[in-house]
Amino acid sequence: MITHLKFAGLPCRDQELQLKFWTEKMGFRVTTDQPMGGQRWIELAIGGSQTGLVLFTPEGHEDRVGTFFNGSFACDDVEQTHRQLSERGVEFRGPPEKQPWGTFAVFKDPEGNEFVLSSR
Repeated sequence: MITHLKFAGLPCRDQELQLKFWTEKMGFRVTTDQPMGGQRWIELAIGGSQTGLVLFTPEGHEDRVGTFFNGSFACDDVEQTHRQLSERGVEFRGPPEKQPWGTFAVFKDPEGNEFVLSSR
């Protein structure tokens, strides 16, 4: 049976730029980096999560670069994580917002992709 989501893909134009952002600013670590066609297959580990992030653009998906990522990165404290990431130069759309379902903030990567950061 299915046990978890192995990875989520992030289409990108500049893999090196994205690799630097996700490792140096976001704190993810490389688990795989190997040639694949005209690109590289780069898998990143997210903390202690079983789910990773892949920096790779399948053919025909180039138009997805710079769009909204349909998912959410979880953390224990959005306000604290927002402060830490902002200090590292991560761009946020605005300050964290509290909602009945939890707190969230939206950040961008260097190519304009937008991501939700949330907690309960």
